Amino acid sequence: MPPLPGFDSLYEHAACGLLLTGTDGTIRRVNTTFCTWAGFAAEDLTDLRRFPELLSIGGRIFHQTHWAPLMQMQGSVSEVKLDLLHRDGRPIPILANAVRRRHGEQVYDEIAVVVATDRQKYERELMLARRAAESASERLVRDDRRKDEFLATLAHELRGPLAPMANVLDLLRRMDIADSDVRWARDLLGRQVAQITRLVEDLLEISRITEGKLRLRLMPMALGVAIEHAVEATEPLMAAARQQLTLSLAAEPLWLNADVARVTQVIVNLLVNASKFTPPGGWIRIGTAREGAMASFTVRDSGVGIEQQHLGSIFEMFSQEEPALERATGGLGIGLALVRGLVELHGGTVSAFSAGKGKGSEFAVRLPLAQAPSLPAPVALAPVATRPRRILIVDDNVDSAESLAMVLAMDGHHTRAVHNGVAALDALAAGDIEIVLLDLGLPGLSGLEVARRIRSSEAGRSALLIATTGWGQQKDREASASAGFNHHLVKPVDLPALRDLLAGSLVPE
Repeated sequence: MPPLPGFDSLYEHAACGLLLTGTDGTIRRVNTTFCTWAGFAAEDLTDLRRFPELLSIGGRIFHQTHWAPLMQMQGSVSEVKLDLLHRDGRPIPILANAVRRRHGEQVYDEIAVVVATDRQKYERELMLARRAAESASERLVRDDRRKDEFLATLAHELRGPLAPMANVLDLLRRMDIADSDVRWARDLLGRQVAQITRLVEDLLEISRITEGKLRLRLMPMALGVAIEHAVEATEPLMAAARQQLTLSLAAEPLWLNADVARVTQVIVNLLVNASKFTPPGGWIRIGTAREGAMASFTVRDSGVGIEQQHLGSIFEMFSQEEPALERATGGLGIGLALVRGLVELHGGTVSAFSAGKGKGSEFAVRLPLAQAPSLPAPVALAPVATRPRRILIVDDNVDSAESLAMVLAMDGHHTRAVHNGVAALDALAAGDIEIVLLDLGLPGLSGLEVARRIRSSEAGRSALLIATTGWGQQKDREASASAGFNHHLVKPVDLPALRDLLAGSLVPE
């Protein structure tokens, strides 16, 4: 069938923005309407940019976690609200529809976009779009809520057994074990517990980024400090695989205005990824450099490498280069997606390079440099008392309660463990308890209700209440704070952090 007369003109100046993309999002054709809204010329986009790159960070994550899977499974996306970034950085709310079509051996996506704020010109289109989108939006909201609830519940159920395992590991590390096989088993268990804990946290982090709920705690930090922490966390993993790690750091400190924990998390994920795909006896190198106004660090390895056709999708959610049954070492496919999300939240970029299968990989991260902070005069710290404390541990997981009691008793504290809320209130009324480590998910009386009753009693008003729980979402932290808890620790409890809290509680008011 010959093209309709004037089709090109109709396409170029349609009332909505129109794009034709490859399945990887690369823009193949774009009309004048879209270019006007986005502030780009067509030649700046065609075959040079991917559609997700024109979206806000939240939109890019949504594209990975929802849009791309829907296109793959059902071949269409209906009336999704996203923020398009104008060339000058302004967010422009849009409603987008997409459908996947096949023409011979070629597969491509047709995307139609309506600006959601130009009500005069597009009032009718928006009304129709909203009506068509209602059921789809409700499904997305419901599915998002179920996903969040599932991930939170999964994390809680996994953290439960991880807590006593981490406590017992702490006990074993403090014992003088002569048998080399037992030391090997202890260290192996430690690495695996750390790996499972990282996977649980990665699942929750990527969900927070997708929902726009992750908040960075920005402060001046030296990139080298984050690298030092990441190397310390991953050294046991590489030592077990007999991999050689070398560092080549810039002579000058590279200062960032960043979240120390998140930057460290990025480096840890890249190092773990390198170790996972590097055979025993291989090498891993990490280096830093100044590149104009950016600080860069690279992680290189002598591992299995990446095929060229996979480089463009390596940072997408659940991306796996090989089918699950063919992978000797794999994962959930979220580590690199989390890396990209955290780097972009900091205003940086991450890219991957490889010469191909068997030729190793390189991941490069660039983050904006910041001015070095002026150092304050040293302040003399008041000495912290270290006398034993009377601690009540309340947890219905008997293994978790008893193992934590043993750890703290070895620190010199007087500990007692009980396993329900009624027993906790009885113990507090009968003895001089100074600190209560309280699980939230108790049978009968919940930990929140126990905390409220403790705070309303004469004996419990001055007690230090610390929530030790598998529930770690923001709403859980807010609920524990409103119930009277002083602190909220997520299982498996970070024992150094707990010790700091116990020591800090001794400093005079």
